[in-house]
Amino acid sequence: MKVPEAPEVGVDEILKKAFRYWSKTLVYQLVFSMLYLSIFLFVLMFFATEYGLLDQYISALSKSKEGLEVYEKEILKITENPNFITFYYIMLATTVFLFPLNIGFFKIYRKMDLGEKPELNDLFAGYMGVNFFRFVSFYLFWLIIFSYTAPTIFLGMMWILITLFTAPLMFFMDKRIFESFTLNFHAIKKYTLLIFVGMLVSFVFKIVGMMTIVLLPFTFPFTNAMIYTLYMQVFREHKGEIII
Repeated sequence: MKVPEAPEVGVDEILKKAFRYWSKTLVYQLVFSMLYLSIFLFVLMFFATEYGLLDQYISALSKSKEGLEVYEKEILKITENPNFITFYYIMLATTVFLFPLNIGFFKIYRKMDLGEKPELNDLFAGYMGVNFFRFVSFYLFWLIIFSYTAPTIFLGMMWILITLFTAPLMFFMDKRIFESFTLNFHAIKKYTLLIFVGMLVSFVFKIVGMMTIVLLPFTFPFTNAMIYTLYMQVFREHKGEIII
């Protein structure tokens, strides 16, 4: 029996749905941001102070009035600090550890679609059982590849695109990382404009939040709502199989 194709929707409808998911979960957005940012900033400040990097950075800022060249030299001294590489890996590990917190939004949005009431505990779905190891491994792998591709900009963007739906595919359909690449590629090929506009709006919305500071705790995790909305439009789950 042939499965009927999902009805096409416009960019405006995708944006409305994403903002609807986001606006109905503002409490969860706030909890997410408070947890994520407080843990990240605590680790950052603690080890930056412990390794003397914070004092070096403050010194660099004080000398920035002397010119950009002087400031750049002071920043270079920070990277030459023997503790800098250790600090870098600690912050990398912290970022990887915090990534599964994003997965909870996929569970929350799915429960909303099913007419079920989300709970605060759903936010930690990415840390439950084997999920933690799967998503931590995925994000560590993602960051390693991204660190090599980002300087080229184009390859960095391509890496983001071919892994855009990997997390929800792993969470909902139990797909493996490499298995998701082909699905991502076909999705981008078929819905190029929809995905591009959706992610562009998501990026701009997050930047606006960063500029206003006050809105940051609410806009910081908005990308999850956009990815889930696009995922639900681009992919169809049918008897354990995924259809594009």
